[in-house]
Amino acid sequence: MSGAPFRVAPLDSVHDRSNFNCGTLPLDRYLREQVTQDTRRRVAACFVALTDTQRVAGYYTLASACVPIIDLPPETAKKLPRYPAVPAVRMGRLAVDQDFKGQGLGAALLADALDRAARSEVAVFALVVDAKGDEAAAFYRHHGFIALPESPLTLFLPLATVR
Repeated sequence: MSGAPFRVAPLDSVHDRSNFNCGTLPLDRYLREQVTQDTRRRVAACFVALTDTQRVAGYYTLASACVPIIDLPPETAKKLPRYPAVPAVRMGRLAVDQDFKGQGLGAALLADALDRAARSEVAVFALVVDAKGDEAAAFYRHHGFIALPESPLTLFLPLATVR
């Protein structure tokens, strides 16, 4: 995100999260109360978008995951090895503070997550997201994500398309 008004960095204890407000209580509460435990236990990594004054303007989390082959659309599954599942990275949360909405920060955070997943030295087939509703699913579809046939709010983007 060079040249942008935000810098994305791994969450650190010096980042003040107390005033973050995306308008969705579970996402706000997670950043304030839970994320430190998840990162310490290595069950999730959290990345924050910081303003030049170090205010947290948005965040996302990444964790390892797998997608069962039988859950993928048939046209995708037929191109993959016949393993029971393929490796993936799950974006568990993506949120932008209300003061920064409408500035393209959500899309920039998504692009940053895709870039991190695509650059991974560990084999990863796709970035997977669980949209919290139809509006969120539409956001991901707009960015090229494909819904799982039996779970339309779970979407994926093959990382080969990102590279």
